[in-house]
Amino acid sequence: MRKHILTLVGALALAANVSPAMAADFSDPDWPCVQRKVPHLSVGQMWAGPPIGEADLSAWRKDDRVAGLAPVLAVRRTAEEQADSLIGEFSETHAEDRNRALSLLFAGAFTLIERERSEIISGIGRYARTQTALAAGIDALQTELAELQALAEPNFDQQDRMEELEDKVHWDTRIYKDRQQSLTYVCETPVILEKRAFALARMIQGRLD
Repeated sequence: MRKHILTLVGALALAANVSPAMAADFSDPDWPCVQRKVPHLSVGQMWAGPPIGEADLSAWRKDDRVAGLAPVLAVRRTAEEQADSLIGEFSETHAEDRNRALSLLFAGAFTLIERERSEIISGIGRYARTQTALAAGIDALQTELAELQALAEPNFDQQDRMEELEDKVHWDTRIYKDRQQSLTYVCETPVILEKRAFALARMIQGRLD
């Protein structure tokens, strides 16, 4: 049992140390994802309609019609089919200033998606640092346990300490593995949000005059 735990811990610690180096973004040692780290999106990357300036990224909030719809479009629980329908209805009710209204609508949805995405990326960095610290802690426990197991005749206190270390190693390893599995999903979220922004841009641009 002890040998099994030590072998497992060693593999997990090694994975934690290697993971950042294997990530696509070599400039950030805290980035654990296979996907390249792109801290911020640019409107120009996905919007081919009328120019959207910096002022527009806040001006959309002043238009009650846009401010009401943009958050609905930005959230992932709004299906793309529903979003497309809502954009169509919005476009029909803004015939006089359609292009301007649609541009502000995308500015609003983009701003909200970008904010959520940036928060998630920052959270991923903190998550990865916690994992690295946890792996280092497991490695330290493993080292202490191996030293005690190497004793020819450990005393009572040392035997108690070995049992304590084995329990701690087992529990921390379980936490590490659970968090590592969750990290796979978390790493996909910025990509999902980027795809949603592109999809909304395509839908909204399709209603431009």
